Amino acid sequence: MALCLICGLFTLRFSTFINAVLSLTLLVCRGYSQEAPTKQIVALLGDDVVLPCSLERPVDVSDLQLEWARTDLIPGFIYVWEKNKENVGMKQPSYVGRTSLSSDKLNHGDVSLTLSKVQLSDEGLYRCFIPQLGQRSYVHLIVGSASTPVIKVMSNDSSRVVLQCESAGWYPEPELLWLDGEGNLLSAGPTETLRGPDDLYTVSSRVTVEKRHSNSITCRVQQRNTNQSRETHKHVPGSAVTKQPSATFIIVIVCLLYVGAVIAIVWNFILSKKPDTKVNETELKTMKQKRSRAPADDTETKEMKEEPPSEQLEDDTSAVDMSEVIKEGEENQETETQSTAQPSFTSSEN
Repeated sequence: MALCLICGLFTLRFSTFINAVLSLTLLVCRGYSQEAPTKQIVALLGDDVVLPCSLERPVDVSDLQLEWARTDLIPGFIYVWEKNKENVGMKQPSYVGRTSLSSDKLNHGDVSLTLSKVQLSDEGLYRCFIPQLGQRSYVHLIVGSASTPVIKVMSNDSSRVVLQCESAGWYPEPELLWLDGEGNLLSAGPTETLRGPDDLYTVSSRVTVEKRHSNSITCRVQQRNTNQSRETHKHVPGSAVTKQPSATFIIVIVCLLYVGAVIAIVWNFILSKKPDTKVNETELKTMKQKRSRAPADDTETKEMKEEPPSEQLEDDTSAVDMSEVIKEGEENQETETQSTAQPSFTSSEN
């Protein structure tokens, strides 16, 4: 029984010792054997990017074999370092001349890979592996592309302005937003998205802005996965007219003008059909005078027609004789007047 207790105590102490040794070994070798969590790196199209990979302890790894590979490619090697130089035997052709390591950093346990002139096809999961140490780490590379949007004025009148925002060369597909001067979203038309042969996206949208007061309009294009955002501002001046008439007011004015024109036309038509009383009264008087003179004239005409030509001639002769008699009488009167005035003139001389 005592022997069993001694064996049990020995076993417990031995297991505790083993656990302590293992824990100490893990602590010492922590930087060499653990698999680091996956990191996410965003790179813009055409830029250079560094894929991080390093030991927690600064140990010289320049004499070790180092491997960088794409997990979705076979063979997936994009950089292999062995015997203090790069081995290009199994390197992916699309990465030739675009990957490199820093020999100075290798002396301090930094195996980070520099990838130059990033392409859209470079997006994917990368693995950094040191076979002698058993260390692996992963980097997820996200490739993005962005460009500054451009705002154009499509139409401009006294009360409103139509703006169009367009931005090309985006990846992945972005979203387009319109904002007012206070940062509030504006109601705009649907966003048109086009994808070109280079896999880059072009987005555009239009918005109508009322000229109620001076305002600054912002077009923002953003991509959440790559954390990229670009925006452009456009100042829209307020309307010079303080208040614009409403459409209802304009319709009422037009209707009133139309009704007034119709009434004027009808009134002129009625007046043109109504006889002129003054003209009618004058015509009636003239007709009455003509009718009153008509019997006498008719009688004289009839008598002249009934008289023979000889009697008409005698009447004309008698009329001539009478005029001569009147003329002679007037001359005698003038002679008598002169004779009467002459003696008075003589007496005055005496």
